[in-house]
Amino acid sequence: MGSTTPTDHDPGPDAANARVAALEHAGAEPIEPPGGGRILVGTASWTDPTMTAAGVFYPSGADNAEERLGYYASSFPVVEVDSTYYALPVERTAQLWAERTPPDFTFDIKAHALMTGQGTETRRLPKFIREALPAELQEKSRIYLKDFPGELNDEVWRTFRSALAPLEERGQLGSILLQYPKWVFPSSENRALIADAAERLDGWKIAVEFRNGSWLNEKNRERTLAFLSERSIPFVIVDEPQGFKSSVPPEIVVTSPELAVVRFHGRNAVTWEAKNITPAERFRYLYSRDELADWVPKVREVAAQAKEVHLMFNNCYANYGTTNAREIAALLLDLEAGAA
Repeated sequence: MGSTTPTDHDPGPDAANARVAALEHAGAEPIEPPGGGRILVGTASWTDPTMTAAGVFYPSGADNAEERLGYYASSFPVVEVDSTYYALPVERTAQLWAERTPPDFTFDIKAHALMTGQGTETRRLPKFIREALPAELQEKSRIYLKDFPGELNDEVWRTFRSALAPLEERGQLGSILLQYPKWVFPSSENRALIADAAERLDGWKIAVEFRNGSWLNEKNRERTLAFLSERSIPFVIVDEPQGFKSSVPPEIVVTSPELAVVRFHGRNAVTWEAKNITPAERFRYLYSRDELADWVPKVREVAAQAKEVHLMFNNCYANYGTTNAREIAALLLDLEAGAA
């Protein structure tokens, strides 16, 4: 899916690169706006195949995992790890991430699917957890939290925390992104699910992203934001297609004085809820400079209320995310726009 005809929002990697030819270093360091706060700009991937293709983002010669992460970390101060949603992290991998990046580089980590009530491929579970499942669950191709035995659910959380210890020890662990699916709607049971996650991740920064707009409707908005504020849990501010059950409005609200997170998913309504496509295709959308400029006063408003702000571009097709990350950094820094 995704148009093959160049458009304003899908012009191809060469056109995207041309837009930031003069902005190579924009966003490489945290931004400190006059109103306070500290803004880190990054993307939600550094390994997508469309991004690692020759001539897209990485320089010639950066053709292995170590060199790519090293180059990325010289370009941006933060990255979001999404692979941990599909498979529980492994401590050795986290150790390598720490070794291959500067000590002040930050990793935001997406919670595993089971941690937010979603389904996961049974074969991708660690062997010791998979083999401890009841036989009928071992035979299923996908398994959901509601079917998971309680003691094994505890092991999922323990494994997740243990694997990320190398990042925590070096001070490189940013926030854990808890992204709840569209069937997680406002209810006492689902608020308890979030409270349980916060308790299990006690001592770590977490952030909550909803994929059901009813959390912020007229009836629930005040209660939702109070629930998060009382626990100092950042409400993830989103930019995404509107008009779907899974759409959340781009509400500018800060529910933790420590951290605010803004995730840019693009505005590709055609692919937003499409089935059987890659994340890169789903979020295939290059923001215009005007669209990003609209966010600058909002980001500054957020930065005045939170010590740290993470702007994460999840429009992870090719170099669209890195291009927009550099552009919004330049806008926040009042740099010249660069090449047209």
